[in-house]
Amino acid sequence: MMEYKMTLITIITLLTLTVSYALLFDRETKNSLYHIDHLQGNLYNERLLPTTEHFTNRGSVAIPDLDAIKDKWSGNSIEPKYWGERVPGVMNRMDTDERVIALTFDACGGVYGSGYDEKLINFLRKEEIPATLFINARWIKENKEVFLELSNDSLFQIENHGTEHLPLSLKGGTAWGIMGTTGVEEVIREVMGNQELIYSLTGNVPNYYRSGTAYYDEIAVEIVGDLGLTVVNYDILGDAGATYNSTQVRNALLNANPGSIALLHMNQPASGTAVGVMEAIPLLREQGFTFVTLSEFDLTE
Repeated sequence: MMEYKMTLITIITLLTLTVSYALLFDRETKNSLYHIDHLQGNLYNERLLPTTEHFTNRGSVAIPDLDAIKDKWSGNSIEPKYWGERVPGVMNRMDTDERVIALTFDACGGVYGSGYDEKLINFLRKEEIPATLFINARWIKENKEVFLELSNDSLFQIENHGTEHLPLSLKGGTAWGIMGTTGVEEVIREVMGNQELIYSLTGNVPNYYRSGTAYYDEIAVEIVGDLGLTVVNYDILGDAGATYNSTQVRNALLNANPGSIALLHMNQPASGTAVGVMEAIPLLREQGFTFVTLSEFDLTE
């Protein structure tokens, strides 16, 4: 009888521990998705002594000194002069005369933007077409398993599309009805929140950044550079925020030049993007184009 009681107590204890660990794991997973500033093993928790470059290395990972960057720009009296998609410092094409094109797909997230265009991604995989995916933190939250699957696929390059999908501004500039960031700290938070989330889930640090709406002022672009990323937009408006029909998408892509970067979306499966891309790919190949990711070439404005 005593042995039976001990066995029962042991089983109950093990079950209690199992449930506790499961709850702890679930809580930590939610922390990774919803409380980005408090991640365990935080890549950016370490505050380093200020350096002129605002960087140091931990292994192969560059860690920006956020305090030094805040101090640099918070005390800077320079006023932004430009606002839009093509401001100084934004890269819009690859610096090459080769007949290559980079397809870039945004995943924006939010109430109306957290879908997944599986038909599009399956086509890219079937045709072995590499692509660069700019993914927002809100989309990752809603599609974590898909995100991890994409990040483990060597065909795709994962890059940073912001935390709340905001235009990047020092003065609260507005684009497409969305008010942008209003200061240095908000710019840093919008960029680094998702940067940190992607690192925490994949172990990889994005090198490129595209803001929500692809709007910036030139000071915000410089701050992104201090954070270790390059701002990338486009020279082909591929689907106009996933509003183009398939014919418009195809025709836009057929305007490619050597080194073109196309902006498209992978979060609106009901749009004409997938069919338009599927129609354009064989025609672009007939024109001698090959498909590359952004990291394969230097970029230029």
